[in-house]
Amino acid sequence: MRPSYFTSESVTEGHPDKVADRIADAVLDAVLEHDPVGRVACEVLVTGGLVVVAGEITSVYAPDLESIVRRVITDVGYTDDRLGFSAETCRVQIEVQQQSADIAGGVDHATEERGGSDDRYDQLGAGDQGIMFGFASDETPELMPMPIQLAHRLAEQLAEVRRDGTLGYLRPDGKTQVTVEYVGTRPVRVSRLLISTQHAPDVSVDTMESDLAKYVVDAVIPADLVDDSTDLVVNPSGRFELGGPAADTGVTGRKIVVDTYGGSARHGGGAFSGKDPTKVDRSASYATRYAAKNIVAAGLADKVELQIAYAIGTAQPFSILVDTFGTGRIPNHELERMVAAAFDFRPAAIIDHLRLRTPIYEPTATYGHFGRPQFSWEHTDAVAALQAAAG
Repeated sequence: MRPSYFTSESVTEGHPDKVADRIADAVLDAVLEHDPVGRVACEVLVTGGLVVVAGEITSVYAPDLESIVRRVITDVGYTDDRLGFSAETCRVQIEVQQQSADIAGGVDHATEERGGSDDRYDQLGAGDQGIMFGFASDETPELMPMPIQLAHRLAEQLAEVRRDGTLGYLRPDGKTQVTVEYVGTRPVRVSRLLISTQHAPDVSVDTMESDLAKYVVDAVIPADLVDDSTDLVVNPSGRFELGGPAADTGVTGRKIVVDTYGGSARHGGGAFSGKDPTKVDRSASYATRYAAKNIVAAGLADKVELQIAYAIGTAQPFSILVDTFGTGRIPNHELERMVAAAFDFRPAAIIDHLRLRTPIYEPTATYGHFGRPQFSWEHTDAVAALQAAAG
């Protein structure tokens, strides 16, 4: 059988889009810490020496947005004016208003409540219409596609060796890319690796290639997945001294494939960062990942994708679809019925079960929202119930 190749990318915390995502989620966390029912839809733009924070915040708590911006930029590592972007000297522009009363009314009083339901989970409507996807695969212990999982871990390690001084010449901006070779549906080896990283002026590409192979690649990629033919490419464009917002504009929500499954699954188009959990773009994507991961962990499929759809102001999903790509132990239509019975996808139920009204979001903004065990939607506590339902 001829092999096939699939590639996914990740980016470091210093990538301009990720700086924007992290600021947006830090704003959300600040609101939820003081007002768990606060509504946030925060959008951020970073460019040159300017940060713009815009969107809607409806809360009894008024966060100090400028302080949040400067704290996040400091944490990321942009603290030196010589990098062209600095926490201390950048300008911060605030353009924030309250949530539309029309949207708020539909969210606060769902169609089902207005129709007479007294179920507390029927009171909260979806914050928008839209489609969301959840995915899981048995390719890795985290039940994630291997290319994106490895790309994230490389990006995370790239930041770690910068922060701890192991490779002190690295700068915050960077990208990784991993190409995995598949035979049939099974990953067998890592074919190519790409690391592009911002660096100090006085380091050579040869030095970086040697150091990154030793301290990043060897520390992350399992030895049984690489061989003499595995190709490592470092900074293919040449020098990468100017990076971050000084070199490229960053905007919230522009890395949605990096945030999810690296292209291995479909995407509904909605971004996550800066959105409170009444926005189903975020909460329902977490819920469908939770359901998909439990299905695979229960042994009911090797790979599964869930699609869920909503209408604005309505609690119950518009539709649910389950696809196991021929790997299911039971037919897809039966699994759909099981999923609908085992998981409550009404927004209020998702928020309660996954504990989404707590300030947990800033860490999600970098290195992927999925495949990281510290998040509630990665738990596999529904496995026994699914196995019992499947007989």
